[in-house]
Amino acid sequence: MDQKNSTYLQLIKAVPKSLQLFLNVCLVLLALILSFLLFKELIEFLKILLFAKEGGDYKQFLANILIFFLYFEFITMIIKYFKEDYHFPLRYFIYIGITAMIRLIIVEHDHPLNTLIYSLIILILIISYFIINITPLERPSRSSLFIEKNSNKP
Repeated sequence: MDQKNSTYLQLIKAVPKSLQLFLNVCLVLLALILSFLLFKELIEFLKILLFAKEGGDYKQFLANILIFFLYFEFITMIIKYFKEDYHFPLRYFIYIGITAMIRLIIVEHDHPLNTLIYSLIILILIISYFIINITPLERPSRSSLFIEKNSNKP
């Protein structure tokens, strides 16, 4: 019975480790692909700057800049994931959302109602970021609060 229990415990420990390894390998591959696309976007910038006619399409240039920042933010988020012990900080998702919404406003601003909705989404994301920054990172555990309340009673 001990042998069977020991094998079961080893299996329970091995499954999360193997899944974490698979996730890490996939994220590294994703980071490499995003780095390639970031470099490709940089080449597009150079083409626009060097070979564009006078009065070129500034909207397309601004959209390319924001796509560049989206790639950059995703790569930064993957780096933070590894630096912060396999945890994605929520604020990076908010940065990416704000950047994506700004890109949508620049590229697709033909319909005023859609632009207003995109602006409201940006406002909601900024408010969420503010709420995240004012809340403490570590919250006291529920049991410690219960102990403190009971210890104050006479």
